[in-house]
Amino acid sequence: MRNHLTRLAILLVLALGLGASGAWALPDGVSVKDAAAIEDVITRQLEAFKRDDAAQAYAFAGPSIRTLFPTPEIFIEMVRRGYPPVYRSRQVEFGPLAMRDGELVQTVELVGPDGSSATALYSLVRNPSGAWVISGCSLIPSTRVTT
Repeated sequence: MRNHLTRLAILLVLALGLGASGAWALPDGVSVKDAAAIEDVITRQLEAFKRDDAAQAYAFAGPSIRTLFPTPEIFIEMVRRGYPPVYRSRQVEFGPLAMRDGELVQTVELVGPDGSSATALYSLVRNPSGAWVISGCSLIPSTRVTT
């Protein structure tokens, strides 16, 4: 219930065009419904990683990821080894959604299993059925201080 209320609050903030920074607005052509669906896709994939549910985590991967990692098992092993904050996030906070170099990118602040923070930049595309899928994820150092 708390998670649902948090999502509703975020949607309201996005609808008003404001965020924690006071200046978040959705990119042109991206609706509040799209923003919620994107957050849901990322959240559900993070939850699948926590359960070691390779098939479910892989279900949210777009074609470019599936080409590089042709099975759910190969995919989850890559994430486990190379993306510990994604694989076992202890804390997740969504940041702005923006267009960067022609790609839709969702910023997500993560706290990893060791307590260190990282910023994940998720790129997203629509699949042929119109659903949002993850086409990539880059981790960059975070300036965020965790306690």
